[in-house]
Order: sequence, then C-alpha cells, then structure tokens
Amino acid sequence: MSDIVVRPAEHGDYEAWLPLWTGYNTFYERVSPDEVTAVTWRRFFDAYEPIHCLVAEQDRRLVGIVHYIFHRNTWFIDPVCYLQDLFTAEDVRGNGIGRKLIEAVYAKAREAGSPRVYWTTQEKNARARLLYDKIATQSDFIQYRKPLA
Repeated sequence: MSDIVVRPAEHGDYEAWLPLWTGYNTFYERVSPDEVTAVTWRRFFDAYEPIHCLVAEQDRRLVGIVHYIFHRNTWFIDPVCYLQDLFTAEDVRGNGIGRKLIEAVYAKAREAGSPRVYWTTQEKNARARLLYDKIATQSDFIQYRKPLA
C-alpha cells in the first residue's frame, strides 16, 4: 500500500469527493439534497466561508474526506474548530486514514490559532470511537436537537 497524502480539496476533486460524501450520508441514514451538496461543495472554495475540506489520496484515488468549520463562541477569544464530517472508503478502513485526516485538522486548527477541535459521533459508531478514544477526550456533554423545518 502506498503513502496517504492529505491535502485541501481541489475543484477537480468533485467527482471523486461525491461518492465519499454520499457514503457518509448513507452511513448516518440520511440523504443530502442535491442543492445542499452543491452549495456545500462551493463553500469549500469561498474565501468568505469558514468551512473547509481536506481529502486523503492514495494511488491517485480519494479514499477519505474531512470537513471542518471555524466558529466563534463564548468560551474563547479565537474561533474553535468543529470537525463536522469524517469518512473513509470502506475498503481502506483500518489503515490510519481517519487518524491522518483528524491530525491534519488539528494542524489546520493550530495554524489558525484555534484553542480546540471538537466533534460528535453516534454512540453506535463503535469502530470510529476506538480511534477517537485514542486521539481525543470524550466530553460529558449530551447533544439535543430541535428540527425547525
């Protein structure tokens, strides 16, 4: 297996990014409307948007994606980094790609002066949680949601 390269997404990555994005949404049993997918992709390349995308590439194939967002909050002066979406192709899981993507987000957050990176996952996501437990600390917060639309 050759080296994994983590880099910012490029405009030409869309066709390779889309199946990973679809796989991520399928894993969480949701469908992202085409309009949301298109706007999300455009935001990655808009300098005024705080949302970013890194991709993991191996043998010229995209095998993983991570999306992260910088936002203000009431606990710190500098924006914190929310790792929103992380997904690796099923056939390459267990090869360190998720870790490399998370560590790349850590590096981007440090560069931006962010004091924290955080994320959420489902309790049932046991395989990913094995990694998360090694590279971060689980918070004692419980998330609540109220759909408004």
